[in-house]
Amino acid sequence: MPPDSYVLLVDDCPQSRHDLRLILEFLGEEPFPVASTDWQALVEKQIGSSAAVKCVIIGECDSPGGLASLVEQLDAWDAHVPVVVIGRDRVVGWPDYMRQRLLSTAELPLTYNQLLDILHRAQVYREVFDEGLRKHQREPNLFRSLVGTSRAIQSVRQMMKQVADTEATVLILGDSGTGKEVVARNLHYHSRRKDAPFVPVNCGAIPAELLESELFGHEKGAFTGAITSRAGRFELAAGGTLFLDEIGDMPMNIQVKLLRVLQERTFERVGSNKPPQADVRVIAATHKNLEEMITRGEFREDLYYRLHVFPIEMPPLRERIEDLPLLLNELITRLENEKRGSIRFSSAAIMSLCKHPWPGNVRELANLVERMAIMHPHGVIGVGELPRKFRYVDDDNEDLRQLQQEQDDNAWRPPLAGFSRSVGLPPEGLDLREHLAELEQSLIQQALDDANFVVARAAERLRIRRTTLVEKMRKYGMSRDAETTVGREASED
Repeated sequence: MPPDSYVLLVDDCPQSRHDLRLILEFLGEEPFPVASTDWQALVEKQIGSSAAVKCVIIGECDSPGGLASLVEQLDAWDAHVPVVVIGRDRVVGWPDYMRQRLLSTAELPLTYNQLLDILHRAQVYREVFDEGLRKHQREPNLFRSLVGTSRAIQSVRQMMKQVADTEATVLILGDSGTGKEVVARNLHYHSRRKDAPFVPVNCGAIPAELLESELFGHEKGAFTGAITSRAGRFELAAGGTLFLDEIGDMPMNIQVKLLRVLQERTFERVGSNKPPQADVRVIAATHKNLEEMITRGEFREDLYYRLHVFPIEMPPLRERIEDLPLLLNELITRLENEKRGSIRFSSAAIMSLCKHPWPGNVRELANLVERMAIMHPHGVIGVGELPRKFRYVDDDNEDLRQLQQEQDDNAWRPPLAGFSRSVGLPPEGLDLREHLAELEQSLIQQALDDANFVVARAAERLRIRRTTLVEKMRKYGMSRDAETTVGREASED
């Protein structure tokens, strides 16, 4: 297994390079000795990224351009790698920007304390920079899975940002379906524990008599059926995050044991008296009112305050209804990425959905989108296609709004191929309504001919709903095959 970090030792004197290598190995470091002429090629071949270099120590340098040129090469390679030069007089007369590039200078012979201090400063410098870089890189994509721009969801993001990189216990409160586990996973993947496991436990889904064993594990023979030893969720989440979902459903006897784990950071397997350390971060969630449960004697007050270190309240969808169009777009995009259909919702359908109270919150919305994708895999979902309980807008109003929206959209679209932007008006004038009707009829006929009179395909070409096209065909007396065609398509569907 390769080392986590190296000390790059650049020295053109073989003896000096050998001596410094021995000293660094004695201090427990991993030196990588190279000459100044081919250092970069060797480093990139054997180490790879500059991120694995803790610091660079420069001894004698015989390369063209001398020491200053070598420092400039290192700066171009990695502007943030700490550089130490042996020999203070070698940097006399350097400009300030070059001197500031150095972490330190040292004199021979190097003492144990001097070298130890240099290495410690280099390590601290590198860790601070790497942490800052990590935060900077993740900032633009921070908590992207929490879709929405409402004030409520922005407040949640801000709280998550403050607590994600800490070890504080977090209690996530909110109705079912609001995305509590999404928050928990985001907190884990944006913490120092992100490379360790994230272990979720639904406390309400595991029988009370088995929950203790699931959480803490058991030894062989601890109870009937324990034929082997088994690690619990606390052990499986070692170094990572344990997510206790529906903590309000946890039995009282297990609450006592969980309280001890949070206080002492130790636990015991069932049937064992050896308390291993619980190196986990605990995040809990519930849709219940724990304070009311405390008054009823159903939840321990001391455990509540242990969990209630940093509470995050998830707003229900009805309180951030302005986020619904963005959520719809996100859910549709996920379906498209999974090759499960591509649907769109009309403006009237979205308006109708905004009037729904959403007792199931985002989970209910996701189920609706999936259902619509199954029933209309490549269609435009209007109010008529929505299940009855989601219809809060009349179909007539929908058509009116859709027509208005189409007119607004057409005002910004480029002219159709074959039509000039400037159309000449006859001297005698014309009946605009009749003229537009003739043009519409002509385009519909062309679309039907191109689609071999398959109404669904023609509607797709005209970018209107199939039912709308059928009505227009009846209006213009083009329905000689409309009824049979629609019937055939319905039977095929």
